[in-house]
Amino acid sequence: MTRFLKGHGTENDFVLLPDADGAAGEPGPELVRALCDRHAGLGADGVIRVVRTDATDDPAAVAARGEARWFMDYRNSDGSLSEMCGNGVRVLGRYLVDREGEDPATPLPVATRAGVKWLAFDGDLITVDMGRPRVEGTTTVAVGERRWEARHVDMGNPHAVAFVDDLADAGPLLDEPAYDAAVYPHGVNIEFVVRRGEHHVAMRVHERGSGETRSCGTGACAVMVAAALADGLGRGSAYDVDVPGGRLRIAWTEDDRVLMTGPAVLVAEGNWVAGR
Repeated sequence: MTRFLKGHGTENDFVLLPDADGAAGEPGPELVRALCDRHAGLGADGVIRVVRTDATDDPAAVAARGEARWFMDYRNSDGSLSEMCGNGVRVLGRYLVDREGEDPATPLPVATRAGVKWLAFDGDLITVDMGRPRVEGTTTVAVGERRWEARHVDMGNPHAVAFVDDLADAGPLLDEPAYDAAVYPHGVNIEFVVRRGEHHVAMRVHERGSGETRSCGTGACAVMVAAALADGLGRGSAYDVDVPGGRLRIAWTEDDRVLMTGPAVLVAEGNWVAGR
């Protein structure tokens, strides 16, 4: 049996596997796919193994020892490794406060494969310092015969942000949109965006390794950066970013940090019995 918890951030949902001392070890791709299966498993967009930085030899965890106690060992629903997940790290933060005794009055560092992320708690809301964005220029994405110019923004993982006239233009996103494999040799998260008002946008996202999801935290950050640049604002601005699962507040500070604020809740826990 495998102990689990399930939570979501703006309906981007995750299975958490508590493994503080590293005894259970890394979950294999087959287990991750089984857990994330929405018909025969628990159903999730990804799996987060919760392990102390001193209990795993993952290079990112080793590098963060002395700064962060906890490591976010994240995998997409297809079993592939990922750098991190913005909604997922908030869910992990909620777990660490509610179940591992971390103090919500103190900023909490969490190690990820995209560096150490700092979390601040304010009631039901959690703000994550997502670090500095890296804007890499423009590329193109396509769905069927339709093509759009997209802004390449890296938030520790790669994103291609395309502004469209209507979110329905991208279709059902059952299949991964086409992109330039030379620009993204390891795949890319693709966001389709419309403007809703001043400092207010809405998005849909196809996450590499997971398909279309109800929300993407790093994607919302990339969208905010792309929107601020397109609007001639840049740093020192903030946007509301609507996702199918809710709303995130994203700020780009004058000192080039992206701060993401949103909810995170735990909704279930139990034991997974493989093969049942």
